[in-house]
Amino acid sequence: MKSNSSPVELFNSFKIANLKWESSETPDLLTRETLLSNLSNLESSFFLLQKDGEFFSSNKGIISPQLKNPYQVICSCADFTPSDLGDPSFLSLYGTKYALYAGSMANGISSEDLVISMGKAGFMGSFGAGGCLPDRIEKAIERIQKELAGKPFLFNLINSPFEPALETRTAELYIKRGITAIEASAYLTLTSNLVWYRLVGLSSLPDGNIQIKNRLIAKVSRKEVARKFLEPADQNIVSQLFSEGKITEEQATLSQLVPMADDVTVEADSGGHTDNRPLVSILPAIIQLRDATQEKYHFTRPTRVGAAGGIATPASALAAFMMGAAYVTTGSINQSCIESGASAHSKKLLSQMEMTDVAMAPASDMFEMGVKVQVLKRGTMFAMRGQKLYEVYQKYESIDEIPEQERDKLETTIFKQSLDSVWNECEKFFNARDPKQIERAMQKPKDKMALIFRWYLGLSSRWSSIGEKGREMDYQIWCGPSMGAFNDWVKGTYLEKPENRFVADISMHLLRGTAFLMRIRMLEAQGVRFGNAIGRYIPDKQLV
Repeated sequence: MKSNSSPVELFNSFKIANLKWESSETPDLLTRETLLSNLSNLESSFFLLQKDGEFFSSNKGIISPQLKNPYQVICSCADFTPSDLGDPSFLSLYGTKYALYAGSMANGISSEDLVISMGKAGFMGSFGAGGCLPDRIEKAIERIQKELAGKPFLFNLINSPFEPALETRTAELYIKRGITAIEASAYLTLTSNLVWYRLVGLSSLPDGNIQIKNRLIAKVSRKEVARKFLEPADQNIVSQLFSEGKITEEQATLSQLVPMADDVTVEADSGGHTDNRPLVSILPAIIQLRDATQEKYHFTRPTRVGAAGGIATPASALAAFMMGAAYVTTGSINQSCIESGASAHSKKLLSQMEMTDVAMAPASDMFEMGVKVQVLKRGTMFAMRGQKLYEVYQKYESIDEIPEQERDKLETTIFKQSLDSVWNECEKFFNARDPKQIERAMQKPKDKMALIFRWYLGLSSRWSSIGEKGREMDYQIWCGPSMGAFNDWVKGTYLEKPENRFVADISMHLLRGTAFLMRIRMLEAQGVRFGNAIGRYIPDKQLV
């Protein structure tokens, strides 16, 4: 095949070294098929060769300027596999094979099955404990610890400013049951529960080093929040914990010698809680902040910085690694997988969505603060109805102030029952979960209204998980634009259908595709340009 019909194009040819290639095997004449085959063989080196105006490729051989061989080396790269991506210290600390973990999705959507599947395949998953009562979380702990003995996993601890008792009970459970790695999410500032979990695992080793038993990965999307996890624990909280007898004097002292988090996951435009930050802006900013913080404190083990939000295709994962991410975290795309706790109807909607099919809606756990979550808008009216409730909450000071016509509309279209009956359900729910919520609501009418509105916001996510019949238009399905990007990537492949989506298999394809694109970028840096058809990794069979 002549060079002018080749699927590769040479440029900046002065970069080509005077190297020759030699092998006991004849190289493949370059066609699109042979090029893709040899590039996809990630476990072997790759050589692009030229002889008598024709191009060839091979995965075997040696190169040297001394060889008397007619094959001229155009470019080459070493083997590069998924396990080569990211920071090796992340792999060694958590005992994973790959620098990717599946982030938590509340209400058990990132389920036991999901966490177990990831752990058994050499990845790591985070159980979605947010919104779950301690009894439910403890059942998950028992099963995951049993099935993943010696393998990596995480449990989520979510900030609960309006249910602090629930956060306390969850932290106590993790300490009691020996959960040694958690993912902290939705924190705007440090809480005593989070600091307690971190510090109760500190001790001095005989060689003078500090043992950190309780590992912490913090999800952040703002520099001011990231700073709190990159620095030592807040001294005021440390003093409070010591005075309460929750930590020892030694642990209080050691707290100032280690950062609050082992890892900080920079969460960009993601599903659920998000600030909609662009990854290309926020990730470098927080890496720079980490470097400045490390220069100030000189921690023995600097905090790593990973990337989440928008990680759905090989190209997006590669972009994160190239910007310096130590690891990547997936979220939305896992929700459409077989192992997730989402209902079949929700998974079908997710598999059909496009990147623009998302909207922001009030968050149930931080409703009063005006915090929003990113959700699916195609096939559901939750975002619009949730926003309506927040507008009513902002406008009136109590349920009694709501005009009768407005109230009737809310009861008919959103709650599908009277607000009085909803309040009765709220009393039963919070008397079992956190009675102080009811006490405050009885004293402040606006707080009562908030609890009633949160009834809908909270149940809507449960309805989407259990597949509640008749409530399909009220399903709250957390996801970001990345879900649509994933659907575009796998369109026309076996992964297009939700019944074929297994979380570890998707994760492996994502990383193999990332490694494939990395090899192409290595070769392009040597003066070769590949045709558009070569630069896309297509998942063609199940790997895990």
